[in-house]
Amino acid sequence: MSNRFQDTARRVLRLEADAVAELIEALDDTFDQACALMLACRGRVIVTGMGKSGHIGDKIAATLASTGTPSFFVHPAEASHGDLGMITEGDIVLALSNSGETGEVLAILPVLKRRGIPLISLTGRPASTLARQADVHIPVVVSIEACPHNLAPTSSTTAALAMGDALAIALLEARGFSAEDFAMSHPGGSLGRRLLLAVDDIMHDGDRLPCVREGTSLSDALLEISRKGLGMTAVQGADGLLSGVFTDGDLRRVLDQPALDIRTCAIEQVMTRDPVVIETGHLAAEAVNIMEQRKINGLIVVDARRRPVGALNMHDLLRAGVV
Repeated sequence: MSNRFQDTARRVLRLEADAVAELIEALDDTFDQACALMLACRGRVIVTGMGKSGHIGDKIAATLASTGTPSFFVHPAEASHGDLGMITEGDIVLALSNSGETGEVLAILPVLKRRGIPLISLTGRPASTLARQADVHIPVVVSIEACPHNLAPTSSTTAALAMGDALAIALLEARGFSAEDFAMSHPGGSLGRRLLLAVDDIMHDGDRLPCVREGTSLSDALLEISRKGLGMTAVQGADGLLSGVFTDGDLRRVLDQPALDIRTCAIEQVMTRDPVVIETGHLAAEAVNIMEQRKINGLIVVDARRRPVGALNMHDLLRAGVV
């Protein structure tokens, strides 16, 4: 079978990779100037562009917004019919146009200029109208499109997208934007769950917490484990503090000792003393790390006084999307 599809794919990928590589060599002080303007912006970065540039601009706005730079996309044609009202004092406009002569984008420039809205442009033609009218112009020049006719926006849109990512990450680092900050704007994503979910949010507490007192028979402790379904039970001393834990694994070891009578044996005789625990308020991701490091499947959650207040196992963490 011919590999012509793969050959085409390799050619396209090489051309687009070359287009991005050329940007590295062409990067100059205009990038610093654009970052400084955006960093000082008291409002939002309004991204605009028409056609394929608009699709790229929409993604750039989303990336900026999720990495600490308030931003949204405004369609330039809609802007001329009322949506310019979305752009307010303190905002900055980031306009994309490979040709730099897109009519719908140029049409809104007089209003932006009159209102004193700073303009940053990304174009493939530094001598274009949009480039010349911008306060800062970042050249995104490509030698050739990946399209065999050198017509369809391919290399140029990839290069513009990469430049947008470069701006977003440069601003992210300048702001000291952390993974926790990222999670705050992505609470529904897996990263948000890993970084924001605390053990308190998923632990079994109250009547769902498997817990017995010292002096309880092993047989009654096994009933508690069976009722609560976590494969373990916390053991409290007379002072209410955690004195130990008994798990399914402990039961297997007990069964290897035929001299023990599970009906009369007290739980403190066979429990694991000073077990590994996690305190309330800690992240669920920390619970995962503890379980993986200690090769255990469950944890008792304690308060600051070391009283058992909850329990969780790996299944709980899986259901919560932390693992």
